[in-house]
Amino acid sequence: MSLLEFEHVEKSYEEEDVLHDVSFAMDRGDVEVIVGPSGAGKSTLLRCVNRLTEIDGGRIVLDGDPIHDLDVNDLRRRVGMVFQDFNLFAHRTARGNITLGLEEVLELDHETAVERADAYLGQVGLSDQVDSYPAELSGGQKQRVGIARALVMEPELMLFDEPTSALDPELVGEVLDVMADLAAEGMTMLSVTHEMGFARSAADTLTVLEDGQIVECGRPEHLFETPENDRTAEFLGRLTDLEQ
Repeated sequence: MSLLEFEHVEKSYEEEDVLHDVSFAMDRGDVEVIVGPSGAGKSTLLRCVNRLTEIDGGRIVLDGDPIHDLDVNDLRRRVGMVFQDFNLFAHRTARGNITLGLEEVLELDHETAVERADAYLGQVGLSDQVDSYPAELSGGQKQRVGIARALVMEPELMLFDEPTSALDPELVGEVLDVMADLAAEGMTMLSVTHEMGFARSAADTLTVLEDGQIVECGRPEHLFETPENDRTAEFLGRLTDLEQ
């Protein structure tokens, strides 16, 4: 059984199709990267998985459970999400941003929450920043706190919505390294990114989305080297040129 399935998913805003007949599946441990031009529906696709955005048609299934049959808080415990703009609480330390969900959602006692938060901050290389506030952290460090905050809930699936797009170029690598480590450890990941090096090295499947529809999907090496669709070749070629 697939861990995540999209079945003919539809989403529209004011009669404009944002997602149209989107169908694909991911097995446990898969890393799938979604790419496409601005306005293609990539972020909407991710937001539909944890019901930040509700679909209009079709269904999304998580480990056999249609997501609309799940309590939304339970769903979001099972599906972690990392946003492009960090979404950290400015008045809480790195540790405090992570313990909040553990104490309020999982109802862990403070000592246990701190112990778990520190362990996950260590996993993303921030053991020396547990008491730092967001204003004292670089963009890359803030994003790694965001990753730790999602991981600490021990989700079945991680969503990454262009996690490096708000970072200065010199900070991108530290976030991609954490994501690559997670992929190597077997975390199931669905990521929207323009980082083609990560897509080539870490993704099991690369999917090109345009105008809310899947243009082409397959192994990254196939889409980069011998794409079947002209739009795939044009788009990936442009992104690759930008990275060089």
